[in-house]
Amino acid sequence: MTRLSLKTMAAVLLLGGSGLAMAAHDGQSRANELLGADPQYRETWQSVVKKEERLPEWVMNLSGAAEQMNAVEEGGDKYLVGPLCETADTCRNKRLIVAFSYDKEDAYAMLVEVPAGLPADKSPTRHADYRFIGKPDAGMQKLLMEQLKKDPNWY
Repeated sequence: MTRLSLKTMAAVLLLGGSGLAMAAHDGQSRANELLGADPQYRETWQSVVKKEERLPEWVMNLSGAAEQMNAVEEGGDKYLVGPLCETADTCRNKRLIVAFSYDKEDAYAMLVEVPAGLPADKSPTRHADYRFIGKPDAGMQKLLMEQLKKDPNWY
């Protein structure tokens, strides 16, 4: 009886541990913390942005105001995805949606810029410039756009 209990307990602990690992990737991280938290994130991001021209400093360093990231699946792969803004005050005008693969080997982003001073009654969607970073395929581009559309202030 004791053996069964120990085996059952071990199984519960193993399953619970994997659930905790998933939870650690779902809503526990922010884009502006990733590069300092793990050298693999930094290496991957640097390899992506070094191929790009004229990116703002806050994009190059993933610095700025960020919300929690979420676990999202695309094409059978899992990604940690979340928004980053140059500052909290300029989020409507300058934001980045970032996606890192769970294995930290791939990173993609979409830089969204809306002209400063756009009247509140004008749709930012119609006036925005979108720039994809890291050569995302069509599925990843769609995922990044869907993340942007989750913002209630984006219409």
